Amino acid sequence: MKLLLTGGHLAPALAVIDELKSGQYSNIHIIFVGRKDPPLEFEEVSKRNIPFIHLDAGRLTRFISIESIKELLKAPFGFMRALQIVKKERPDRILTFGSYIGLPIALAGFLLHIPIYTHEQTIHPGLANRIISRFAKKIFVSFPESKPFFNPKKTILTGNPLRKEVTTIIKQPFSFNNVLPVIYITGGSLGSHNLNNRVYLILQEILKIANVIHQTGNVEKYKDYERFVSLQKGLPSSIRDRYAVRKHIYSDEIGYVYSIATMVVGRAGANTISELITLKKPAVLVPLPWSAHQEQQKQAHILVSNGTAELYTESEESDKLYDTIYKVLKHTSEYRHHYQNLETYNREHATETILKDVLS
Repeated sequence: MKLLLTGGHLAPALAVIDELKSGQYSNIHIIFVGRKDPPLEFEEVSKRNIPFIHLDAGRLTRFISIESIKELLKAPFGFMRALQIVKKERPDRILTFGSYIGLPIALAGFLLHIPIYTHEQTIHPGLANRIISRFAKKIFVSFPESKPFFNPKKTILTGNPLRKEVTTIIKQPFSFNNVLPVIYITGGSLGSHNLNNRVYLILQEILKIANVIHQTGNVEKYKDYERFVSLQKGLPSSIRDRYAVRKHIYSDEIGYVYSIATMVVGRAGANTISELITLKKPAVLVPLPWSAHQEQQKQAHILVSNGTAELYTESEESDKLYDTIYKVLKHTSEYRHHYQNLETYNREHATETILKDVLS
């Protein structure tokens, strides 16, 4: 059997790929359609020896601008390319993970009478997945709050597939030679320039009370990684070794990072929320202000309202971020304890549930 996967939400797609390559599904041939820019998706899929096909498709946006018009003009060409890909590969099933990449592939598959399945990672489905759901055979959702957006007869609450690397130590890229707590700061795969700016102003104060693993991202125009490497070199020798700065935390490193992290400071994307719930990590959540339908604010609310995390908004001063981090750090046992309130969100077998439906 040949299964075509599309990118978009990379982490659950990787979880499915890893499960398929675990040995139980040796008869499944996988093809991946995604984008090579930014390169993280291409790098992660390629190192798993999965054929990667680049697709330049038009992005659907909620706002009218010159850029959105340019993206809209790409759509017909993206669909024709998607049709070529699906005709050539002739997969037996298509599993999409939302986003504008999945839409033309799913539409092409539907026209060629190939069963379509889609997974919605976020609490508030995007436009692309709401369209895909119209002709999908099954819709898998991460959050119970997402179910009302879709046909109840086709919708299954599976949870969000998590990479096995999240709970497995594979590589140990760095270590700290002290007993201080560890704070993992991340802005997502691309990093967050705004969050990085806040951290820049308080980093030395944080390092007085904790070790820091900082994933900056590598957006070229900001050069945040280079800026923080320079900052690290200028730190007092007494705290310099408490700081580990990285452009990316790769799949084979994330398990180790989470295993030593006392708490997390990061965005409130669906994947981060799912990982925090599974690992019961106290957090300071910094929702992306312009996330579609305020999905990150809604997802953050799940953790904050249940006492497992605190909220910080980018409009607040850096000192407020430090105070919030300090508060969580001093009461980590209480925040961890409150994760018992979220057991209904903790679905450890999401990947297996999805594949059972798709491959049956």
